[in-house]
Amino acid sequence: MTLDDKPIIDDLNLHVEKGEIHAILGTNGTGKTTLAYLIMGVDYLPDDGKVIFEGEDITRYPISQRANIGITLAWQEPARFEGFTIREYLELTNELKIGEIEDCLWAVGLPPSQFFNRAVDASLSGGERRRVELASVLAMKPKLAILDEVDSGIDVVSLPHIINGIVKMKSLGSSVLLITHNEDAVEMANRASVLCAGKILKTGSPKEMCQWFRQNCQVCDHINMPE
Repeated sequence: MTLDDKPIIDDLNLHVEKGEIHAILGTNGTGKTTLAYLIMGVDYLPDDGKVIFEGEDITRYPISQRANIGITLAWQEPARFEGFTIREYLELTNELKIGEIEDCLWAVGLPPSQFFNRAVDASLSGGERRRVELASVLAMKPKLAILDEVDSGIDVVSLPHIINGIVKMKSLGSSVLLITHNEDAVEMANRASVLCAGKILKTGSPKEMCQWFRQNCQVCDHINMPE
Protein backbone atom coordinates (compact mmCIF):
# COMPACT_ATOMS: atom_id res chain seq x y z
CA MET A 1 0.00 0.00 0.00
CA THR A 2 1.36 3.41 -0.98
CA LEU A 3 0.72 7.03 -0.06
CA ASP A 4 2.10 9.82 -2.27
CA ASP A 5 3.99 7.12 -4.19
CA LYS A 6 5.73 5.95 -1.00
CA PRO A 7 5.16 2.48 0.46
CA ILE A 8 3.55 2.67 3.91
CA ILE A 9 2.50 -0.96 4.32
CA ASP A 10 4.98 -3.15 2.46
CA ASP A 11 4.57 -6.93 2.04
CA LEU A 12 3.10 -7.23 5.54
CA ASN A 13 2.02 -10.67 6.74
CA LEU A 14 0.25 -10.80 10.13
CA HIS A 15 -1.95 -13.47 11.70
CA VAL A 16 -3.86 -12.95 14.95
CA GLU A 17 -5.05 -16.16 16.58
CA LYS A 18 -8.56 -16.48 17.98
CA GLY A 19 -8.65 -15.43 21.63
CA GLU A 20 -5.07 -14.16 21.79
CA ILE A 21 -3.55 -10.79 22.65
CA HIS A 22 -1.10 -9.99 19.86
CA ALA A 23 1.06 -6.92 20.41
CA ILE A 24 2.47 -4.79 17.60
CA LEU A 25 5.61 -3.07 18.85
CA GLY A 26 7.20 -0.20 16.97
CA THR A 27 8.57 3.30 17.28
CA ASN A 28 6.68 6.37 16.05
CA GLY A 29 6.21 6.51 12.30
CA THR A 30 6.64 2.80 11.57
CA GLY A 31 3.08 2.31 10.28
CA LYS A 32 1.27 1.13 13.42
CA THR A 33 -1.77 3.41 13.12
CA THR A 34 -1.88 2.87 9.36
CA LEU A 35 -2.09 -0.88 10.01
CA ALA A 36 -4.97 -0.35 12.46
CA TYR A 37 -6.84 1.80 9.93
CA LEU A 38 -6.23 -0.71 7.15
CA ILE A 39 -7.74 -3.58 9.15
CA MET A 40 -10.71 -1.45 10.27
CA GLY A 41 -11.30 -0.05 6.78
CA VAL A 42 -10.62 3.58 7.69
CA ASP A 43 -9.16 5.76 4.91
CA TYR A 44 -6.94 3.08 3.35
CA LEU A 45 -7.32 0.18 0.92
CA PRO A 46 -4.41 -2.11 0.00
CA ASP A 47 -2.98 -1.99 -3.51
CA ASP A 48 -2.46 -5.73 -3.32
CA GLY A 49 -3.09 -8.58 -0.91
CA LYS A 50 -6.10 -9.35 1.28
CA VAL A 51 -7.53 -8.80 4.73
CA ILE A 52 -9.07 -12.09 5.88
CA PHE A 53 -11.32 -12.33 8.94
CA GLU A 54 -12.65 -15.72 10.09
CA GLY A 55 -11.99 -17.12 6.62
CA GLU A 56 -13.82 -14.27 4.87
CA ASP A 57 -12.20 -11.78 2.51
CA ILE A 58 -13.14 -8.36 3.95
CA THR A 59 -10.61 -6.32 1.96
CA ARG A 60 -13.31 -4.20 0.27
CA TYR A 61 -15.78 -4.10 3.16
CA PRO A 62 -16.68 -0.61 4.44
CA ILE A 63 -16.03 0.19 8.09
CA SER A 64 -19.70 -0.32 8.99
CA GLN A 65 -19.71 -3.84 7.60
CA ARG A 66 -16.51 -4.71 9.43
CA ALA A 67 -18.06 -3.43 12.65
CA ASN A 68 -21.14 -5.56 12.04
CA ILE A 69 -19.08 -8.74 11.81
CA GLY A 70 -17.34 -8.03 15.11
CA ILE A 71 -14.30 -5.82 14.50
CA THR A 72 -13.85 -2.63 16.51
CA LEU A 73 -11.12 -0.01 16.87
CA ALA A 74 -10.23 2.02 19.94
CA TRP A 75 -8.79 5.20 18.49
CA GLN A 76 -5.44 6.64 19.49
CA GLU A 77 -7.32 9.82 20.45
CA PRO A 78 -10.40 8.85 22.51
CA ALA A 79 -13.71 10.30 21.36
CA ARG A 80 -15.59 12.97 23.27
CA PHE A 81 -19.37 12.94 23.22
CA GLU A 82 -20.44 16.30 24.58
CA GLY A 83 -23.77 16.09 26.39
CA PHE A 84 -23.54 12.36 27.10
CA THR A 85 -22.92 10.87 30.51
CA ILE A 86 -20.62 7.85 30.74
CA ARG A 87 -23.62 5.63 31.36
CA GLU A 88 -25.40 6.97 28.25
CA TYR A 89 -22.22 6.57 26.21
CA LEU A 90 -21.81 2.92 27.20
CA GLU A 91 -25.50 2.23 26.56
CA LEU A 92 -24.98 3.34 22.95
CA THR A 93 -22.63 0.47 22.19
CA ASN A 94 -24.88 -2.49 22.91
CA GLU A 95 -28.14 -3.51 24.55
CA LEU A 96 -26.64 -4.16 27.96
CA LYS A 97 -28.19 -4.44 31.36
CA ILE A 98 -27.08 -2.02 34.05
CA GLY A 99 -25.11 -4.76 35.78
CA GLU A 100 -23.18 -5.48 32.58
CA ILE A 101 -22.32 -1.80 32.15
CA GLU A 102 -21.13 -1.69 35.75
CA ASP A 103 -18.93 -4.72 35.08
CA CYS A 104 -17.32 -2.92 32.13
CA LEU A 105 -16.49 0.08 34.32
CA TRP A 106 -15.19 -2.06 37.18
CA ALA A 107 -12.94 -3.90 34.69
CA VAL A 108 -11.07 -0.65 33.98
CA GLY A 109 -11.06 0.51 37.60
CA LEU A 110 -13.84 3.11 37.39
CA PRO A 111 -16.41 2.72 40.23
CA PRO A 112 -19.87 3.11 38.64
CA SER A 113 -21.20 5.14 41.57
CA GLN A 114 -18.54 7.78 40.86
CA PHE A 115 -18.56 7.73 37.06
CA PHE A 116 -22.06 6.83 35.81
CA ASN A 117 -23.17 10.45 35.73
CA ARG A 118 -19.86 12.03 34.76
CA ALA A 119 -19.86 13.69 31.33
CA VAL A 120 -17.69 12.29 28.55
CA ASP A 121 -15.81 15.54 28.05
CA ALA A 122 -12.70 17.45 29.03
CA SER A 123 -13.53 17.15 32.73
CA LEU A 124 -12.14 13.60 32.55
CA SER A 125 -8.39 13.15 32.79
CA GLY A 126 -6.55 11.62 29.86
CA GLY A 127 -6.27 8.31 31.71
CA GLU A 128 -9.96 8.32 32.64
CA ARG A 129 -10.99 9.01 29.05
CA ARG A 130 -8.94 6.09 27.79
CA ARG A 131 -10.42 3.82 30.44
CA VAL A 132 -13.95 4.89 29.47
CA GLU A 133 -13.08 4.20 25.82
CA LEU A 134 -11.81 0.75 26.76
CA ALA A 135 -14.98 0.09 28.78
CA SER A 136 -17.00 0.94 25.67
CA VAL A 137 -15.00 -1.60 23.65
CA LEU A 138 -15.68 -4.20 26.35
CA ALA A 139 -19.37 -3.38 26.09
CA MET A 140 -19.32 -4.11 22.36
CA LYS A 141 -18.10 -7.68 23.00
CA PRO A 142 -16.03 -7.65 19.78
CA LYS A 143 -14.55 -10.68 18.08
CA LEU A 144 -11.46 -8.58 17.27
CA ALA A 145 -10.52 -5.43 19.17
CA ILE A 146 -7.84 -3.22 17.63
CA LEU A 147 -6.37 -1.07 20.40
CA ASP A 148 -4.29 1.74 18.93
CA GLU A 149 -1.94 3.14 21.60
CA VAL A 150 -4.62 3.00 24.33
CA ASP A 151 -1.75 2.93 26.82
CA SER A 152 -0.08 6.06 25.46
CA GLY A 153 0.12 9.30 27.42
CA ILE A 154 -1.70 8.03 30.49
CA ASP A 155 -0.76 8.33 34.16
CA VAL A 156 0.86 5.52 36.11
CA VAL A 157 -2.38 4.99 38.05
CA SER A 158 -4.38 4.27 34.89
CA LEU A 159 -1.95 1.87 33.18
CA PRO A 160 -2.66 -1.17 35.43
CA HIS A 161 -6.41 -0.63 34.91
CA ILE A 162 -5.91 -0.45 31.14
CA ILE A 163 -3.98 -3.72 31.30
CA ASN A 164 -6.70 -5.32 33.46
CA GLY A 165 -9.36 -4.23 30.97
CA ILE A 166 -7.47 -5.79 28.06
CA VAL A 167 -6.97 -9.06 29.95
CA LYS A 168 -10.71 -9.03 30.77
CA MET A 169 -11.47 -8.58 27.07
CA LYS A 170 -9.46 -11.69 26.25
CA SER A 171 -11.19 -13.66 29.02
CA LEU A 172 -14.54 -12.85 27.37
CA GLY A 173 -13.34 -14.43 24.12
CA SER A 174 -12.13 -11.41 22.14
CA SER A 175 -8.96 -11.41 20.09
CA VAL A 176 -6.92 -8.28 20.74
CA LEU A 177 -4.46 -6.53 18.44
CA LEU A 178 -2.55 -4.27 20.83
CA ILE A 179 -0.62 -1.54 19.03
CA THR A 180 1.93 0.08 21.29
CA HIS A 181 5.49 1.13 21.99
CA ASN A 182 5.11 0.46 25.74
CA GLU A 183 7.05 -2.64 26.77
CA ASP A 184 5.10 -2.96 30.04
CA ALA A 185 1.90 -3.35 28.02
CA VAL A 186 3.51 -5.87 25.65
CA GLU A 187 4.20 -8.22 28.57
CA MET A 188 0.49 -9.14 28.82
CA ALA A 189 0.42 -10.38 25.20
CA ASN A 190 0.54 -13.99 24.07
CA ARG A 191 2.71 -13.05 21.09
CA ALA A 192 4.34 -9.90 19.82
CA SER A 193 5.51 -8.63 16.44
CA VAL A 194 7.98 -5.84 15.69
CA LEU A 195 6.89 -3.43 12.94
CA CYS A 196 9.20 -1.12 10.99
CA ALA A 197 8.64 0.76 7.74
CA GLY A 198 5.37 -1.08 7.20
CA LYS A 199 6.93 -4.54 7.53
CA ILE A 200 6.71 -7.18 10.25
CA LEU A 201 10.37 -7.82 11.08
CA LYS A 202 9.99 -10.53 13.71
CA THR A 203 7.29 -12.36 15.69
CA GLY A 204 7.83 -14.23 18.93
CA SER A 205 7.31 -14.18 22.66
CA PRO A 206 6.73 -10.75 24.26
CA LYS A 207 9.95 -11.03 26.29
CA GLU A 208 12.07 -11.90 23.26
CA MET A 209 10.50 -9.21 21.07
CA CYS A 210 10.90 -6.50 23.72
CA GLN A 211 14.58 -7.40 24.08
CA TRP A 212 15.06 -7.37 20.30
CA PHE A 213 13.21 -4.05 20.07
CA ARG A 214 15.48 -2.46 22.69
CA GLN A 215 18.63 -3.74 21.03
CA ASN A 216 17.68 -2.83 17.48
CA CYS A 217 14.75 -0.44 17.02
CA GLN A 218 15.40 2.05 19.83
CA VAL A 219 18.92 2.67 18.59
CA CYS A 220 18.18 2.48 14.87
CA ASP A 221 18.75 5.59 12.72
CA HIS A 222 16.23 4.39 10.14
CA ILE A 223 14.13 7.26 8.78
CA ASN A 224 10.56 6.32 9.51
CA MET A 225 7.49 7.29 7.53
CA PRO A 226 4.82 9.74 8.68
CA GLU A 227 1.80 8.04 10.29
